[in-house]
Amino acid sequence: MTDAIYPQCRIVTSRLLNPERVEKLMNLIVDIEGVRRVILNGPRLPSTVPYGPAKGLLNPHDMRKMIRVGSQEFELQVHVGTILMELETRDIIPLIKAACDEAFAPEVSYYVQEGRFMKTEASLSDYARYGPQADRDIIGMVDPKSRQGVVILQGGK
Repeated sequence: MTDAIYPQCRIVTSRLLNPERVEKLMNLIVDIEGVRRVILNGPRLPSTVPYGPAKGLLNPHDMRKMIRVGSQEFELQVHVGTILMELETRDIIPLIKAACDEAFAPEVSYYVQEGRFMKTEASLSDYARYGPQADRDIIGMVDPKSRQGVVILQGGK
């Protein structure tokens, strides 16, 4: 798993973000040297209705769109409200704030918190899902119940 020595921060917005704003911010963050891992958090946007009388029918939602980050294109599966990041040093937090200012200003207010927001050790459910030889870089970053794979973006390195 990731070492606990790496600082972590999270961007908390005053409202949920539309896909265009997420795409703009993520492209700015990918260009910053020293960002190790990023998690987009928010309510899930299922492609089909998961329960109720319409179970199994298509669930059209305006916020479930394809976005392009760097050279990769993927479908946004959550309505993003919080972005968690693991950094190599605390020195890049001002660069992250500048990227947020550029992507959010003036419509969306936000704040950046520094602390411990991602798991630093594998849990029992991670062990049950991935086994003892799991990739230590993705444990804690994916939903163990998800049937879809993780999206890995290569940064500027």
